Amino acid sequence: MNKFLLSVHVLAAIIFVGPVTVAASMFPPLARRALAADQPETAELKVLHRISRGYAIGGLSVPVFGIAVGAGLGVLTDYWLIVSMILTAIAAGVLAFVVLPAQGRVLAAADGAPEARDRVLPQAKSLSMTTGVFALLWAVVVVLMIVRPGSTTGV
Repeated sequence: MNKFLLSVHVLAAIIFVGPVTVAASMFPPLARRALAADQPETAELKVLHRISRGYAIGGLSVPVFGIAVGAGLGVLTDYWLIVSMILTAIAAGVLAFVVLPAQGRVLAAADGAPEARDRVLPQAKSLSMTTGVFALLWAVVVVLMIVRPGSTTGV
C-alpha cells in the first residue's frame, strides 16, 4: 500500500505543484507588461490565474498522500518530515493568502482605468519575489524528500 500511496503522492506533486509554480511565476512579468500598456491584454493573465487557482486546489492532495505515506512508513516524527510539512504549509499559505489574491487584484485593475492599473503595479512587481519564495520553499521540500537526513537507504 505504501508504494501506491507514494506513487500517488509523487504524481500529484508533479502534476499539480509543478504547473502552479510555473503559472504563478509567469504571471508577474506578463502583469507588469499588461498594466503598463495603453490597451492591456488580459487573456493570458486570466488563464495563468485560473491555472494557479485550479492546480492549487489539486495540490492539496500532495500533503494528504504525503502524510499517509509518512504514517505508513512510521516516519511522521522524523524531523526532516516535520520540517517538510511546515515548509509545505508555509508554501500553501503564501500561495493561498498572498499570490492568488494579488493575482486577482491585478486582474481586476488590468481591465480598469489607468489610475487603477498604476495603483497595483507595485503589487505586480513584488509578486515576482513572492512567487520566487513560493518556488524556493517547494525546492527545499523536494530536496528534503530526496535526501531524507538520517535515512538508512545510503543515498
